[in-house]
Amino acid sequence: MPEPTSDIGLIGLAVMGQNLVLNMADHGFDVAVYNRTTSVMEDFIKEVEAEQPSASRVHGHAELADFVASIKCPRKIVLMVQSTAVASTDRDAVDKVTDQLEPLLQEGDLIIDGGNSNWNATIRREKEYAAKGIRFFGSGVSGGELGARFGPSLMPGGDPEAWESLKPIWEAIAAKVDRETGKPIERFDPSNPVTLEEGEPCTGYIGANGAGHYVKMVHNGIEYIDMQLICEAYFLMKQLIGMQPDEMSQVFARWNEGDLDSFLIEITTDILQQRDPTDPSRFFVDVVLDTAGQKGTGKWTSISALDMGIPANAMAEAVFARCLSAIKDERVAASEVLRGPAEAVDFGDQGEFIENIREALYCSKICAYAQGFQLMREAQNEFDWDLDFGQIAAMFRGGCIIRARFLQKITDAYAEDPKLANLLLNDYFNEAVNKGQAAWRKVVSLAVLNGVAVPAFASALAYFDSYRTATLPQNLLQAQRDYFGAHTYERVDRPRGEKFHVDWPEENRPQLTL
Repeated sequence: MPEPTSDIGLIGLAVMGQNLVLNMADHGFDVAVYNRTTSVMEDFIKEVEAEQPSASRVHGHAELADFVASIKCPRKIVLMVQSTAVASTDRDAVDKVTDQLEPLLQEGDLIIDGGNSNWNATIRREKEYAAKGIRFFGSGVSGGELGARFGPSLMPGGDPEAWESLKPIWEAIAAKVDRETGKPIERFDPSNPVTLEEGEPCTGYIGANGAGHYVKMVHNGIEYIDMQLICEAYFLMKQLIGMQPDEMSQVFARWNEGDLDSFLIEITTDILQQRDPTDPSRFFVDVVLDTAGQKGTGKWTSISALDMGIPANAMAEAVFARCLSAIKDERVAASEVLRGPAEAVDFGDQGEFIENIREALYCSKICAYAQGFQLMREAQNEFDWDLDFGQIAAMFRGGCIIRARFLQKITDAYAEDPKLANLLLNDYFNEAVNKGQAAWRKVVSLAVLNGVAVPAFASALAYFDSYRTATLPQNLLQAQRDYFGAHTYERVDRPRGEKFHVDWPEENRPQLTL
């Protein structure tokens, strides 16, 4: 049998898998590739040979055994396979592939799951394979097709010794940011990829077992709310001001020059000036049906927050907004029956109102990210991880969908205080919200008075107002629980942890009982 020549292997040649292969080859790594449908692999190899400068580094294999044998030991094999498992006991396509791989592997080999797998399944797989001497990594991959091709954000979790084996490849292919400014370095040239000498890689060891996939999931939850907030800003300008898409594109372009500078604002600017390919007299966004899809990671984030009792209400609202958009026919029917405000409330000066929307968007964004990082903080306690939140924010600065100038501020905040309880308590974010909250409140108020739904803006504001309030109305709620269910309550004049109960069914209710 010939000597192994490939540095790494990849199984699953859909678009993301293909682009990761090309990225690795561009950075000088020999990559073995395999796909369950052999013709997909063969077509990919033909395209690579015809068009790619690094074609000699990509090696196709029709048989799984040959594929494994061609990889240098200890082997590193990336899976880009769609996962459906949610509970730790669920078995899916990832497990089918690993079951086929296992007899061909040897002790010390490393499997890297680069798909959007649920962290519970990753924890189970890591444990199963560790018992067999095989290391299993769950690595979030963010950035879409273009990111996979020219530099994604990579979030690996697993055995720290295994990370040392994967690190040179992951650091090489990850997106890079300028070490002084934190801004992404973007160069879409296969013959001249961005190198480690030029910038800081957007990857790093996250933590044990499922930590990488969990952080990727929270990234996606933040992505959901980030997108929803931008959509609400767009909708306010459309519904209350009556602006055309190209006019709004100019507004978003200006916003992208300041604190809101981000990939999502950038693509929104581009989308809003795009004309309909079938009829250039219309704008593209006006012919897109208002029903949003979702693949489940935003829902997972919200479920995890509920399970752990973390108030990630803004992220949950973003999921519900997509759910509500999906019942299009029902909404159309309801619009013929249900009526909103009888009279419109004037928004005042247009320029001032647009600036208020910008402030509301930034304040809401701060709260959304605060919820995401608060959730990760609780998850590390739940799953016994040791997460570096400054490093995580740094990884998000380039390559991923939520990459933004704003993330450097989060990196700085955790550098100042690694144990920061909430981003809102950092001086920069505290001052930003204090500065913008008057405008934020005006925007939410005007939206409500005019019957324009802004669930993410309003939910983020409710989170801020609740978090900054020392006394909430849940004292009454807990009294209600004690009344109908004898659930007990704590008292403001006694130490925390002491439980009391009133014998409510008794007419006179004379005594408290423990």
